[in-house]
Amino acid sequence: EVQLVESGGGLVQPGGSLRLSCAASGFTFSNYAMSWVRQVPGKGLEWVSVINSGGDYTTYADPVKGRFTISRDNARNTLDLQMNSLKPEDTDVYYCYVVRWDGDYWGQGTQVIVSS
Repeated sequence: EVQLVESGGGLVQPGGSLRLSCAASGFTFSNYAMSWVRQVPGKGLEWVSVINSGGDYTTYADPVKGRFTISRDNARNTLDLQMNSLKPEDTDVYYCYVVRWDGDYWGQGTQVIVSS
């Protein structure tokens, strides 16, 4: 059974930083590209960033480019998102996300609130 457990969210002031983590289990983590997505209130999931299976290729959505860094540790089956220079518009629930042959999966999410 695929399990994705996000952590690390919280309340932070504008300009601050947070590091999100995702612990993956139930599948061969190192075989799959992994993404972070976020839930925009009243809308669907918005893609934030993706990293390939080997961890040497990353891409970012324009709103977070230059501020967020995605990384993974295939030995520990973990996915991270370092978020710097946070803005109020980054307030969302963040999910790690994987697309497999049998469908797509995400965890319960972790709430990020950027507010003064």
